Amino acid sequence: MPRFAANLTLLFNEVPFQDRFASAAGAGFTGVEYLFPYAWPEAFLAQKLQDNNLTQVLFNLPPGDWDRGERGIACLPGREVEFRQGVEEAIRYARALGCRQLNCLAGLAPAGTEPEVLWATLRENVAWAARRLADEGIVLCLEAINSRIDMPGFLLDTSGKVVQLMDEIGADNLRLQYDLYHMQIMEGDLIRTLQDLLPRIGHIQFADNPGRHEPGTGEINFRTIFNALDEAGYTGWVSAEYRPKGRTEDGLGWMKAVQGSTM
Repeated sequence: MPRFAANLTLLFNEVPFQDRFASAAGAGFTGVEYLFPYAWPEAFLAQKLQDNNLTQVLFNLPPGDWDRGERGIACLPGREVEFRQGVEEAIRYARALGCRQLNCLAGLAPAGTEPEVLWATLRENVAWAARRLADEGIVLCLEAINSRIDMPGFLLDTSGKVVQLMDEIGADNLRLQYDLYHMQIMEGDLIRTLQDLLPRIGHIQFADNPGRHEPGTGEINFRTIFNALDEAGYTGWVSAEYRPKGRTEDGLGWMKAVQGSTM
C-alpha cells in the first residue's frame, strides 16, 4: 500500500490551518504537504509535525506573487536573484521541518518572450537550484501542470518536457513530480507512463478527473493505479491533493478501501 500524505492546503479546510495536522493524523495520514510554508514560523510548523507524528514530505519553492497570478518564477528572465533568494528561504524551512524534497514551479510563459529565452532561463535556474540543494542533501522535483484547464501558459505541462529538462541538466537530485490529475488531462495512459518513468519520479500527487475531487468522483481507476505502484516497487510518498466535494472526512472512503477497511 502506498504511503499516503495529505495536502493541507486543499484538505481539511473545515478547520483552521493549525488544526489540519491533527485532522490528517486522525484520518490515518502519516505525511503532509502544503503549497507553501512561508506564512508561518518554522518552529510553529515543526511543532505541529512533532505533536502529530507527521512527516513533512514536500513543499514548493516561493512562487513569486501568487495572489497576483504568478505560478513560479523559474522561467522568468530578470527574476534570477529573486529565485535564488527563494531557494535559500526554502532551504531554511526544509532544515527546520526535516523535509528532504522541494518542488519547483516553472511558471507561466509571459506574452512576447521567446520560448527559447524562457527555456534557457528555466534551465539555468533549475541547474543552480539543483546544485545548491544537493549541498543540503535535498531532492528537487519538477512538476508538470496541465495547461488546458488549471494553468494555461504553464511552461512545463507534460511529463516529456520535464524529462527533457532533467536530461539537459543532468543533476542526480532532480526528479519528476508526477500528478495523476494533471497528466490524465494532458496525456492519459497513466499506468504505462508511471511504469516507464518510475525511476525518475520523486513524488506523486493525485486527484480525480474531471473536477479535481477525491477518488471515486471521476474517471480514474485509483485502486488499479495504487496496485500498479505497489507491484512496481514504488516506495515514495503519494499525496492527496484534491478539493473535497464535501467534508474531507466524508470523502476518505478511497483510503479505507485501499487499506482494506469497509467503506
